[in-house]
Amino acid sequence: MLKSTNGGALKSSSKNPSTNNTSNPSSVDDSFELTPADIVFVDNSATRGSKYDPLFPEVEEFLGSTPLPRPCTLVWRDVSVHIRLKGGKLKRLVNNVSGIAKPGTLVALMGPSGAGKTTLMSALAHRNPVGTVVEGEIAMNGQPIGDFMHRQSGYMHQDDLFVDNLTVIEQLTIMARLRMDRRTTSLARKRRVNQLLRQLALYGARYTRIGGLDGRKTLSGGERKRLAFATELLTDPGLLFCDEPTTGLDSSSAQKLMTLLRASAAQGKTVICTIHQPSSELMALFDRLVLLAEGRVAFAGNASAALNFFESLGYHCPLTYNPTDYFIKVLALTPGSEAASRQAIKSICDRFAVSDAAKELDMEIHLEFHLMDNGDKESRRGNGDVFKPPFFFTKIIWLVYRYFIVILRDSRVQFIRILQKLAIALTAGLCFLGTARLTQAGIQDVQGALFIIIAENTFSPMYSVLHMFPEEFPLFNRELKAGLYSTPIYYTARMLALFPGLVIEPALFTLVVYWIAGLRSTLYAFSFTVFISILVLNVAIACGSFFSCAFGSMPIAIAYLVPFDYSLMMTSGLFVKLSSIPKYVSWIRHLSWLMYSNEAMSIIQWDGVQNITCVAERPGAPCLSTGEEVLAQYDFEVGHLWRNVIALFVLYLAFHLLALLALRYRTRRK
Repeated sequence: MLKSTNGGALKSSSKNPSTNNTSNPSSVDDSFELTPADIVFVDNSATRGSKYDPLFPEVEEFLGSTPLPRPCTLVWRDVSVHIRLKGGKLKRLVNNVSGIAKPGTLVALMGPSGAGKTTLMSALAHRNPVGTVVEGEIAMNGQPIGDFMHRQSGYMHQDDLFVDNLTVIEQLTIMARLRMDRRTTSLARKRRVNQLLRQLALYGARYTRIGGLDGRKTLSGGERKRLAFATELLTDPGLLFCDEPTTGLDSSSAQKLMTLLRASAAQGKTVICTIHQPSSELMALFDRLVLLAEGRVAFAGNASAALNFFESLGYHCPLTYNPTDYFIKVLALTPGSEAASRQAIKSICDRFAVSDAAKELDMEIHLEFHLMDNGDKESRRGNGDVFKPPFFFTKIIWLVYRYFIVILRDSRVQFIRILQKLAIALTAGLCFLGTARLTQAGIQDVQGALFIIIAENTFSPMYSVLHMFPEEFPLFNRELKAGLYSTPIYYTARMLALFPGLVIEPALFTLVVYWIAGLRSTLYAFSFTVFISILVLNVAIACGSFFSCAFGSMPIAIAYLVPFDYSLMMTSGLFVKLSSIPKYVSWIRHLSWLMYSNEAMSIIQWDGVQNITCVAERPGAPCLSTGEEVLAQYDFEVGHLWRNVIALFVLYLAFHLLALLALRYRTRRK
């Protein structure tokens, strides 16, 4: 018997944790959660553990079993898939394919390389790449497929993409917040995560990192596949697509994974897999086999019927052969005899199209579409999508949390970066130690110290982010196509996760250089200089993010960014007097945050200064005796201070907007 530790019994409303109780969208750690601290046994032996480690068997016994997934019947008729080539022409990859997948069945899509297996499955899952044209009819439960397929079906990709620094339970917890209905309670989410951890034999590895190069224990290939499977099962979809799930696994791991898929089908799910030459033992787990060749159906039915069909055509599988290997060999193109192979494949596909198995399949398909065409409106409305996605801010908070973990897990890297900043600041400050005096020589020293602050907060940070978006793009694009979040949500969360470092690093660097170099010793001048340096670094990060998003390759981004940097640096006002820059290039200074920040910091240092001394031994030499004269020497004006600050903010927003637009363009193009 279970009871609450606060003295009261658990309320009966907890028996249905998936009811429409709206959880707090702005809280990372929900207040309503069932933990070991909330549950004790009557025998007075309380058990405590991690907040992610509830007493699973007892909780399940108390709450009851999870409801079975909604049955899903997927049917497709005369489906053809074309890909648009660069010249605008269409190339056909799948040719008039029909089929059906019913609840409780495990369907195998097989065929040689290039047969169209993945292309067909992507079309059935409504996950087509941009530039793909799909013709024909595809329906799930009597409803033509649409964007709802991203939520009502799971798609397990051939290659596993994760944020490697996360642990297994962190991955599932974050994905649960991004994937599950926002009305799902914290209890239901935690319960679902723990169910999957135990069902997929990941509970013992729940605190193990997915990957990484820090020497710690990471997941094996089979565990990564099971984690990918668990991620797709979080919403308990009735329809599951698996693209080559056994790729890269040994025979034992492949057997375990396919047994899990077989168990999912036994629970009432519809599972469709592309698989490449499975063993006889694995093939026995499938209910139906669909053989594709040259984009057409060569056979559809069970494995034993396939043997009989091929034998009727004169293709006898040797006793020592794995039947699936033999089928692939028959349907593959023979090097050097491509024309004869294509003719033989065409003959096999044509013979199947007029076979009794094909006619029986056509009758099933026509019956499904007939029921769909004659179904009443109420039943169609019942098939509608009632999913309510997480709130905008909920997605941002959990994505920020994910990237915060990535940053904090690389604590040694962060510590080294801070040490590097301090070392550079100390070196630069010592170079200007005692030089920033109110003398003619001191003017150049002050301007040099200011430029060191600006340059260090510009170039190093800007180049440091060039690799970020190209490295993260495959995972981002996959999660974007799955409908987990939008491009603005991802970009905003990624920048927010970086923001603390973008404040701490420039503040530390400026603090060290400012006081060692002996710049103007007023609180106003120091604080405003730190503020400008923080703003400069953030503008540089925004610019680097734009180049990273726009070109998608670090070498190409650097090739375009280097000349852009030089043009900004030459128009900063330190190397060339602004009024002497030719008009055909002078417009560049309006994009130069180095110029705006240099002018702003110079105004802070020289505004109101009246006692600059001159060297008496050098008659006729120029003498700048006031701060206004110094500013005039560089074509700077005191009244431009706030204009420069506003210009920095405008550049900050403009570069981020351009980066976001470039990222959206790349996702649509892909």
